[in-house]
Amino acid sequence: MGAEITITGGNFEQEVLESPIPVLIDFWASWCGPCKMIIPIIDQLADEYEGRIKIGKVNVDEENELAARHSIASIPCLVLYKDGVIIDQKNGAAPKREIELMFKDIV
Repeated sequence: MGAEITITGGNFEQEVLESPIPVLIDFWASWCGPCKMIIPIIDQLADEYEGRIKIGKVNVDEENELAARHSIASIPCLVLYKDGVIIDQKNGAAPKREIELMFKDIV
């Protein structure tokens, strides 16, 4: 397991909106095949960019209110926050390089 954190409705403001570094959130579910495909990539990125970007995971089944607030219609969905504002979003499974391009220029 990588250095990612679990994001919930209870810690969202502190971990995401008030974060001094960019935050990449992976909206996922345990039953989602494509979500499982990118787990190793997310883990690897969390380790490689630790301290420069925070990577969090939101289980949409457990945090449906948070998912609804982000209008998550399909998973996996990656949402990138910087300074408390969404700056990028990507739906579906993607290769490591494509995910990394979401934040590489800002970390």
